Amino acid sequence: MVEGEAVPANVEEYAASSMELQTKNEIFSAMLVYGFLNYENGCVSIPNRELMEEFKNTIVKEASYDYLRDFERESRRILERTLALDADAVAEALGYIHDSESPHKIYLDESELSSTVKLAYLAARGQYRIEQEDQADQAGKGYVDYIFYPRNGKDDGLILELKVDRTPEAAIKQIRDKNYALRFQGRMGEKLLTTGRILAVGISCQKGSKKHRCKIEVLQ
Repeated sequence: MVEGEAVPANVEEYAASSMELQTKNEIFSAMLVYGFLNYENGCVSIPNRELMEEFKNTIVKEASYDYLRDFERESRRILERTLALDADAVAEALGYIHDSESPHKIYLDESELSSTVKLAYLAARGQYRIEQEDQADQAGKGYVDYIFYPRNGKDDGLILELKVDRTPEAAIKQIRDKNYALRFQGRMGEKLLTTGRILAVGISCQKGSKKHRCKIEVLQ
């Protein structure tokens, strides 16, 4: 949930004060009563960014969560290396996370690569509003895998395109050919969504070698 995902739950209308809170669904029910979670279409989710940050802070402060604390540190490093145009470091880190987190039976599924990227850039959510599969209305030419809109309009914007069994160069070419950078211009009459750089990030994974590659270019 701290990634912004909704989680399936069987929520019942208990009185929170009477719960013994022994099961996951009872805990979810109590959190729903107290306003810590939203419930929609059979799933619970964290309702806003402020609460999401509090949940993340609680997790990383626990001594028993050393792994999660290390993971957040690595995620911050991936964002830093992306903004520094260090494509080799990003590819290496993505490979490590993919190996660590993905079941081998679905290792090369395109949705699994997408999930790996979402995990890898978890720490970016404080700095960016991240949209996935966002239709490029202004360009009118298909969908973008990920767009990172900076919360501070002076920060760099990011466009991520993912490919399996193709090259990161092909991903960059698609970003350029379909003019996804137009998304940062805003609607007619609105100001630019960033005055910083716009970076194109192509990420690929090869089925045969299971090797990740990355290419980063400045679009403008």
